[in-house]
Amino acid sequence: MTISYNWLKDYIDIPETPEELGQLLTSTGLEVEHVTAFETVKGGLKGLVIGEVLTCTRHPNADKLSLTTVDVGGDKPLSIVCGAANVAAGQKVVVATVGTTVHPTKGESFLIKSAKIRGEQSEGMICAEDEIGLGESHAGILVLNTTAKNGTPASEYFKIESDYTLEIGLTPNRVDAASHIGVARDIKASKGRSLNWPSVDKFKKDDSALTINVTVENKEACPRYSGVTLTNITVKESPAWLKNRLTAIGLTPINNIVDITNYVLHETGQPLHAFDADKIAGKKVIVKTLPAGTKFTTLDNKERELTNNDLMICSETDGMCIAGVFGGVKSGITESTKNVFLESAYFSADYIRKTSMHHGLKTDASFRFERGTDPNGTIYALKRAALLMQEIAGAKISSDIIDIYPEKVENKTILVQDKNINRLIGKVIPREKVFTILEALDISVTDKKDDSYTVSVPPYRVDVIQEADISEEILRIYGLNNIELSDFAGSDFIAEFPEKDINKFRNTLSQMLVANGFYEIWTNSLTNAAYQQKHNLTFTGEPVEILNKLSEEQGILRQTMLFTGLEVCAHNINRRQKDLKLFEFGKIYFKTNGKYIEEERLALYVSGNIETENWQRKTQPATYYDLAQHVTQVVQKSGISNIRQEVVQHQLYDYALQLSAGNKIIGLVGKVKPALLKDLGIKQEIFYAELHTTLLFTAANPMLVAQEIPKFPEVRRDLSLVLDKGVSFDEIRKMVLNTEKKLIRDIIAFDVYEGDNLPAGKKAYALAFTLQDEAKTLTDEEIDKTMTRLMNAFEQTLGAVIRK
Repeated sequence: MTISYNWLKDYIDIPETPEELGQLLTSTGLEVEHVTAFETVKGGLKGLVIGEVLTCTRHPNADKLSLTTVDVGGDKPLSIVCGAANVAAGQKVVVATVGTTVHPTKGESFLIKSAKIRGEQSEGMICAEDEIGLGESHAGILVLNTTAKNGTPASEYFKIESDYTLEIGLTPNRVDAASHIGVARDIKASKGRSLNWPSVDKFKKDDSALTINVTVENKEACPRYSGVTLTNITVKESPAWLKNRLTAIGLTPINNIVDITNYVLHETGQPLHAFDADKIAGKKVIVKTLPAGTKFTTLDNKERELTNNDLMICSETDGMCIAGVFGGVKSGITESTKNVFLESAYFSADYIRKTSMHHGLKTDASFRFERGTDPNGTIYALKRAALLMQEIAGAKISSDIIDIYPEKVENKTILVQDKNINRLIGKVIPREKVFTILEALDISVTDKKDDSYTVSVPPYRVDVIQEADISEEILRIYGLNNIELSDFAGSDFIAEFPEKDINKFRNTLSQMLVANGFYEIWTNSLTNAAYQQKHNLTFTGEPVEILNKLSEEQGILRQTMLFTGLEVCAHNINRRQKDLKLFEFGKIYFKTNGKYIEEERLALYVSGNIETENWQRKTQPATYYDLAQHVTQVVQKSGISNIRQEVVQHQLYDYALQLSAGNKIIGLVGKVKPALLKDLGIKQEIFYAELHTTLLFTAANPMLVAQEIPKFPEVRRDLSLVLDKGVSFDEIRKMVLNTEKKLIRDIIAFDVYEGDNLPAGKKAYALAFTLQDEAKTLTDEEIDKTMTRLMNAFEQTLGAVIRK
């Protein structure tokens, strides 16, 4: 729902800025999703002034151009070259001065500059209406019939209004706030200010020239129906102030009568409908349902088939309007309308909701009726609209108000106990403060007792039906931020947090790896000591020897997962299964200070081709980066953040990367040394990672973090640079994030090159940067500044050469 900041100020004093008002409303439960500047004409006609053409002569070098001098209220007239055929001396015109940005109705905005046109200096532009966003015509310059002083701002002359709109994410239960006065009521309650309802005291019948008889046959669907007739109406364009109000909230002005009904709807929350009274057959309005299958053509010229549940506003002979939803094509207001029957009703929310859903019609009226309007607000809205029609359309009120209200909707009475309010809020709020809040919300307090009281809730508060709702009303106005947190949180009920289970954790990682093409293996924890002895391999602690070993091949407990996994790799490769992606959860063992230690490990093995030969793609051999990608997925799944990467020399690897978090080593990933593979007869490369399962499990966080989807677009910029071979991508990433933390969302390397075309010891990176601002759309200037800072940082910090 859209609310106009200026419009809202008609009903209540608002010293707050639009942004401050948004925060205030959000704190009361009306969440303001965003605040947007609005101008009735794009650019607000800034820099445009009213001028007078003093002289007009033909351009010496162009037949279709004129040389003019124009008085714009300055020290001397401006010389302006004009191409319009209708320009002439003595005219009052709109002038865009030098330095003004002009916003045309169609096309891009442009800046007015001092320039020579065919050899003659031009210091501005005399404008046509389409060139400044005031219309579509480009037949000639806009000539004004005015005595306005030269130099008068065009925004002042055309009454251009600058405004702000607040987009409120209205929850279904808060239909009472679906209007400007509804929102003002919450400000009144929160800040203790007075609410200024527009007066309808001047409403009176002018004559009895037009009588419409009203009958309500279905009183369940229409508990209250009010109306009045107006005659001598002139249907025309609405005045600027009314069009500005509607345009600000996204409505398109139609004519003064329809605009008034829309204005009062968004002012009070009470939908109205205006019928052309001369089209009401028999001068009778009958509120009833019609037989199922009845055809009815709505204002959008679509023929609809009614159900027996659709409430209709009918004349003596046929239907005129689907009640509370959509008007009919035959009874609508046109330019020839002279007399109007104005309807203001209270319809059953159930009936309107079913009709709206069945026909797929969502209108401003149905939005309010299907949630519940104020049964006691029909007469006020009727009088308000009738007085506006008198003022704007010259109408005469030609009947008494018709009001069929057989059973008055009474206030709801709720018993409130102090102990329940205090328990639900979590704080004891002084009784007098509570009573003040409730009275400010139009909820009167009666029958006060020592520990309880009774409240009377007006019908327009359809959401307040029980004691808990009263506590919510008190709390949202008192302020959630004013409720202090106690040292110990308590609740009537709280769900148990799931216990962390390492078996479930293993299963989660297993499912992820299997989904990525891995096979799980189980190997024996006993291994051959010769693997370690031959290559003088040493590990943490001493190996654990088996006293009653069955063979030397199973003489010790493994201190690394590598060799038992390599045995499986060798077994598969020897049987022509050379493309391998394997993983194993297991344990390693060692002895230190006389104590036996065992630790959980996750081992991953990748070898052969990552993608086998097929008709679409060539065979692609596995690389270190394929395994590193899967390791990254495992670490991310565990929830470990701020991983530190470090290239290390290691006895098991040709090259390896060590992953650490804080002072703890998470694991290693790299390419296994060929000498170790040779011992098992393996001739192809094996990429291997060994991760500390317990550390991964300890860091695993089952909580989900929800983030709002960014509203503003992201931008990609690419950069090519040459660096020393020793500079890792991790160093690049850290430097980029340290240089620009706010706008950089992601950085990837989409190409790395090392070759003859580069100096010795150098490599080339092609990097892609994703930039995004959560608060606004990035401009080219902001993006260029960010990329310039990054390029300077690359050159100064990493000694890079930027390839342009």
